[in-house]
Amino acid sequence: MLVALIALDKPGSLEVRKANREAHLAYLKGSDCINQAGPFLDADGGMVGSLIILDVADMAEAGAWAANDPYAKAGLFDSVTLRHWNRVIG
Repeated sequence: MLVALIALDKPGSLEVRKANREAHLAYLKGSDCINQAGPFLDADGGMVGSLIILDVADMAEAGAWAANDPYAKAGLFDSVTLRHWNRVIG
């Protein structure tokens, strides 16, 4: 099943994002369940959140993946939403 992980950063947390970006990218690249991934950007092009499409067996697996993301462990996110997602195009 495809799950959209929608995570919004805490205000003023760009330095936390930068400090943990390398570990986060390594986690993404080391995972076999990533379908697509990238940051949300503000009007100035700064990173302010994440959208990750996971291809997992169930929501429990998506939740476990999200909890182990280095960004989550660093306390970067103000909110994380997991939504079952259906690809129609692409």
